[in-house]
Amino acid sequence: MAKVVLKRVSGDYGFDTVNENGTVIKLDSNPDMGGTEYGARPMQVLLNALAGCASIDVISILKKQRQDVKSYTVTVTGEREAGVEPSLWKEIDLVFEITGNVDEGKAQRAVDISLTKYCSVAITLTKAGATIRTKVIVHPAA
Repeated sequence: MAKVVLKRVSGDYGFDTVNENGTVIKLDSNPDMGGTEYGARPMQVLLNALAGCASIDVISILKKQRQDVKSYTVTVTGEREAGVEPSLWKEIDLVFEITGNVDEGKAQRAVDISLTKYCSVAITLTKAGATIRTKVIVHPAA
């Protein structure tokens, strides 16, 4: 069973969450609501989780296919529903940039498999109504 403990540590909305391994994530509210930029917004953390979850899958799949990944970056942008509460993620774009001796088709397939089969965060967001779009860019190793 997973366990996270949240403690208020900075102003009204600055929180630290600590998991069972001692990993800390700093959270805060939007400054318009009284936040002080102490940490990430909880909805931003969902985007972080999506990038991390998908990346674990993608790297694992590419390693199994003996693809040589030298560097790897994912950029995530998202648009939330406007004018409603709660405001869910509506559209999310992921750009995967991979450098190395990597077959572009294998990279695209690894991303597709992750987001539709393995990544619990992606599937949770999709079931909540988000549309997730991807772009895969492979740069050859220098």
